Amino acid sequence: MGTDVVAPRDPCVPPASTPTARRVLAVALLLVLAQTITRGVLAVDGNLYWDDLILTGRATALPLLSPEFLFHNHDGHFMPAAFLTAGVTTALAPLQWWAAAATLIGLQLLAALAVLRVLWLLLGPRPALLAVLALYLFAPLTLPAFAWWAAGLNSLPLQAALAWVAGDALLLARTGRRRYAVTGTVVTVVALAFFEKSVLVPFAAYALLALTLRVDGVAAPLRTAWREGRRLWLAAAAVVAVWAACYLAVATTGMRVPAPAEAAQFAHHGTSLGVVPAMLGGPWRWERWPPGPPWANPPTGLVVAGWIVLLGTLVVTLRCTQRTGWVWAAAAAYVAASEAAMMLARSGPGTTYEIAQTLRYTSDGAVVLAFGFALIVRAPRRADAGRVGAVARHLTRPVVATAIVLGLVASSLWSTVTFARSWHDNPGADYLATARASLAAHRDVPLLDQPVSLMTLLPVAAPWNSAAHVFAPLADRPEFASSTPELRALDESGRLVEATIGAVRWIGPGTEPGCGTRIGQAGAPVPLDGPVMIWEWTAQLNYFASVDGTVAVGLGAGEPVTVPVRRGLNRAYVRMYGTGTELSVRPLTPGLELCVGAGPVGVVVQGTVTVP
Repeated sequence: MGTDVVAPRDPCVPPASTPTARRVLAVALLLVLAQTITRGVLAVDGNLYWDDLILTGRATALPLLSPEFLFHNHDGHFMPAAFLTAGVTTALAPLQWWAAAATLIGLQLLAALAVLRVLWLLLGPRPALLAVLALYLFAPLTLPAFAWWAAGLNSLPLQAALAWVAGDALLLARTGRRRYAVTGTVVTVVALAFFEKSVLVPFAAYALLALTLRVDGVAAPLRTAWREGRRLWLAAAAVVAVWAACYLAVATTGMRVPAPAEAAQFAHHGTSLGVVPAMLGGPWRWERWPPGPPWANPPTGLVVAGWIVLLGTLVVTLRCTQRTGWVWAAAAAYVAASEAAMMLARSGPGTTYEIAQTLRYTSDGAVVLAFGFALIVRAPRRADAGRVGAVARHLTRPVVATAIVLGLVASSLWSTVTFARSWHDNPGADYLATARASLAAHRDVPLLDQPVSLMTLLPVAAPWNSAAHVFAPLADRPEFASSTPELRALDESGRLVEATIGAVRWIGPGTEPGCGTRIGQAGAPVPLDGPVMIWEWTAQLNYFASVDGTVAVGLGAGEPVTVPVRRGLNRAYVRMYGTGTELSVRPLTPGLELCVGAGPVGVVVQGTVTVP
């Protein structure tokens, strides 16, 4: 124990121009504060989107600590801690975006401080630390995963864990204190509970420790990294083994290996149109196919410039620094692994290559790239770098280096602005706001359930795309029921409007004059004018009841629903699932008899008159 893996060996600037540790730390914290404010503005301007509504709907429908809620296989994800966070947030502030935004801002701040901690361990109080930190903090690579609550609950804990466990590994190797093995293990457990990709956390920490040892010239860095961090690695291995058993028991991955041509296209879209422009602060432009999320659409010139700068930086750093080849290889391998995971989990006939340009699947790569740059800065310089060394010395002059970093940050901020504009164009947000107000204004009559607007959730999200699930967290709303005396529906803008039934079949007029079909205590069939296929149908039940009470109404062999009826001549709109040629109507209240007249059976069609 006791290997020095945290003190920089080769300062980048003359000691006379090195700021004090306190001053560098103060500037670093100001940069973190600036990122928090920038991302906070972006978050506050957002809204609940897509999977967010599935999380809030499930949080209301299921007990918070139930296995059905916490261990749900969400599109191949195993994320009980993310579900728990969403559940607690929904319970405290139902469908309130500010609460979700607060969790995003808090998690982003945690990740930023964890990255600062590692950079401090690798570089110490040098101005180069501020440059690397700024590039991570404002990187557009992390934007899309931050802005979307459901994605942020996966990505941000992973980013924080990558940095925290790596820092614990460095400190464990330096000090030998057991507490770093304990905290690193605990953070790994928490990260795995948020996102299955966190299985990479201990491997990334081991790689960083080994690469740091190699950069510092330690012999046998792999073996030394294992020895110095053995307690952390063994504990993490046990955690991953238990987690893997749980994951395989719960999650259905549905992985698909793409064809080579598909894989090449995914890699091109994810790398050339995603990661590489983002390293220059791109993409500057974003496209969107509503209701889908924004995706990077960089100009061709930026893509070309990104590759030129990347390859140039590779050549310069390999020529001017010692033992950094494996640093580049490790960073590239992490990004490639992220893209490969995306291909395996998301490729398919219905998937477009632009999904790789959403940057969500490579967002945690920003942490790894920051560590890579820090290691390159830390690496000792070659004395025989030749002309390339002269170029490197010019680029690392304080004035030039500062200008380059400021330019990259400005580029990143512009990408942030353009992303915010695209993200703000969210038709689902207007729908939710209008529906919330409309439902609160009309709480007097139950509503039949219906799918929400296609711009809010597509049918592939069923059953969680139903209004009953989406608006279940709200207290100030009408009840969703299987029957109602007044037919209303939410239109595409979220307004509650009058509705009618588009008839597929009709309830027959009955055989008893002045009554239609008489229903006694034993119940009776009510014939339709033809068969209906198996589906969820709505029937307009025009009836005369002898007393107030309830009846059971069913369609064929389908499960009957309980319908309240009122004394006298009234109507009820009944939603039921089934098939056949007749309804079954049976009074559940003693002494209740009904006469049932003709009426339509079909689907709900929105009217044009807004409910006053």
